[in-house]
Amino acid sequence: MKYIGYGGGRGMPTEHALLPSLGYAVFVMDTRGQGGRWSSGATGDPAGNGAGPENSTVMTRGIISPEDYYYTRLFTDAALAAETAAALQSGAVPVAVSGVSQGGGLALATAALLGDAVAVCHADVPFLCDIQRAITLAPKAPFTEVPEFLDQNVDLIPQALDTLRYVDCALLARRITADCLLSVGLMDEICPPSTVFAAYNEIGAAKDLAIYAYSGHSVPQAHAERQLRHLRATLPSAGA
Repeated sequence: MKYIGYGGGRGMPTEHALLPSLGYAVFVMDTRGQGGRWSSGATGDPAGNGAGPENSTVMTRGIISPEDYYYTRLFTDAALAAETAAALQSGAVPVAVSGVSQGGGLALATAALLGDAVAVCHADVPFLCDIQRAITLAPKAPFTEVPEFLDQNVDLIPQALDTLRYVDCALLARRITADCLLSVGLMDEICPPSTVFAAYNEIGAAKDLAIYAYSGHSVPQAHAERQLRHLRATLPSAGA
């Protein structure tokens, strides 16, 4: 199960060819109301424009209520997509979830929400961790969308912070039972390293953390080899 980073959509099949070539089926979730920035999508957000993909900022969409918040809906999408991926397989096939940035946050959230239904979680430079602190630290978007909004809407600060706690992956992480591999770039200005450590420290299941001292909001190409070794050890493919 693969989730996409902020602003992107599901893209084209050729963008996801590595794992199928190694015998793993890959289910890619399109991201509602995004897919208009760096990768194409096709899914609208009924609470937004509802019509299709857009080049949108979504961090404050519905932020005054956990029930209406954009990321509450997106976490629900992510969990349902993983359940659908599992249902498409014949027999009881374990699910692995993965993603970078926003996709990494969705992978953590799905692993937390679905418990033992998720066997492996790969979350690279994950977004949406230790959010209340991140919005005071990160010098670059998307976290900066929140303080910009609250600067002009001071009466909404308590409700907004309550909502952000509801979807904080550092709080959800303690529910994860999957075997996890996370990564962090110590020069990351989008998802501050301390926020990734906050989520990692809460995971009580088997876990490992790849630390890249000279990386920003990305991982080196060599990290793919580490992920593949971890995946083969924890979830062998049908062709292995």
